[in-house]
Amino acid sequence: MKKYLAILMLVSPSLVLAAGNTISFRGQVSKQTCQVMVDGATNPVVLLPTVAAGDLVAAGSAAGETPFVVSVSGCTASASDSLKIKTQFLASSATGGNNIPNLGSAKNVALQLRAGMGGEAIKLVGGSAVSVDGLEIATGATSASHTFSVRYISEAGSAGAGSVIGSVQYALDYL
Repeated sequence: MKKYLAILMLVSPSLVLAAGNTISFRGQVSKQTCQVMVDGATNPVVLLPTVAAGDLVAAGSAAGETPFVVSVSGCTASASDSLKIKTQFLASSATGGNNIPNLGSAKNVALQLRAGMGGEAIKLVGGSAVSVDGLEIATGATSASHTFSVRYISEAGSAGAGSVIGSVQYALDYL
């Protein structure tokens, strides 16, 4: 028994190191920080309207555009300059069309983020943050908000009925 224990002790550290386990840390030190809310909540859920599968019949068809508001408050006011803050969106994975993949049961449907109602699509890249303009704290102000939107989009032909579930992480970039 002692032989085996000694062998395991000699082999075990190598196995752990060879596994390639990595922990990455990222952060930011800034002169400015604010409290952020999405649609007035710290843990938001944006509910899109129910749409008919017939609204998403071909690749590129979109429906159900829904606004959501990112707002900041409690910011430090500048007496001389406005402050532009970028909103970063991060999808753990993205579709071939750079959208949020659907984890629900509806077929051929993804979720597309947009820079505003009727605005340009925000092209997501799985695993990488995408920075988007929009938030700007006016000179002397301590809060601001910007309306983004999300909609259903068919990327590969006619949509099939079912649930649509997706998520994206967000952060603010004050630099």
